[in-house]
Amino acid sequence: MSYRDKLAFPFKRYQIQPVWRADRPQKGRYQEFFQCDADVIGSDSLYNEVELIQIIDRVYKKLKVENISIKLNNRKILQGIAEVVNAEDKFIDLTVAIDKLDKIGVDKVIEELLSRGLTQESVDQLKKYLEFVGNNTQTLEFLENNISSSEIGKKGLEEMKFIVNALDENNVANLKVDIMLARGLSYYTGTILEVQPLGTEMKGSINGGGRYDDLTGNFGMPGVSGVGFSFGLDRIYDVMNELDLFKNIDLNTTKILFIAFDEESQNFVFNALNKVREMGIASEMYPVPVSQSKMKKQMKYADDKKIPFVAIVGSNEMENQQFTLKNMESGEQQLVDLEALIAACKS
Repeated sequence: MSYRDKLAFPFKRYQIQPVWRADRPQKGRYQEFFQCDADVIGSDSLYNEVELIQIIDRVYKKLKVENISIKLNNRKILQGIAEVVNAEDKFIDLTVAIDKLDKIGVDKVIEELLSRGLTQESVDQLKKYLEFVGNNTQTLEFLENNISSSEIGKKGLEEMKFIVNALDENNVANLKVDIMLARGLSYYTGTILEVQPLGTEMKGSINGGGRYDDLTGNFGMPGVSGVGFSFGLDRIYDVMNELDLFKNIDLNTTKILFIAFDEESQNFVFNALNKVREMGIASEMYPVPVSQSKMKKQMKYADDKKIPFVAIVGSNEMENQQFTLKNMESGEQQLVDLEALIAACKS
């Protein structure tokens, strides 16, 4: 926190870095792996959660990993459940045990809860939460009916409803309210989330995160709320590899290749190239002098690199401040000015 006096809050940051864990290595769980983190520090607005989940949704759509479940819960809801079943003094034991629900099942979780000191009466009351299955609307109604006696539980439910409604209004699919999602890390205080791929061998999460109200206090900056998440890049790679998605990724970023018919028009082309780049369009000029390369070879270069557009300039085009724009997929050609060329490349 060396620069805390220089930061403007809320502070938004992301980073990609290698991290390590002491676990026994196994498929999808590595001792060293890469992680992408994104956080918002210094704001308790729930719109931060909404925006971060929108980022998750957009990333997986872009990667074509669309069969996912974005699991969502709130630690306040879990605290409310603990209160209702008279186990608030065993809250950490409860969350550690139910965090294993997907791996070991209801019966084993119940055994662990009893071994951790929860009473048989508390575990019997908890069972209906462990076994509940329903869509988001049914789940929210179930919580409304079963944790209303807990003030902190009602607060968590209120936060959950806000986030779910905002995401529904913005067409974020794959959202699953999961009242037994716990995330064993004790510093979470509000929203918690995990992303799981469906229909793959990967059984663990590929994203995780949540709201932490005073984690920065460990670094000399108490009372600053934050929320964030991490992408598990190695796990995402494993999922994409299993789904054979890499073969469809076009690693070429060039959108348009400029070709000059003669030496005179090369300067005109180069000036246009820079204007197109200023508009954020990846573009290039054929890098060999015209006198050393035939038109056929230049077009083959564009075809081999799967560049979608070629702009050809000769003396006539240069005189009229135009370009012969060719769509390499359809073969269609048309004379356009620079403005229309840019519009075509952005479409």
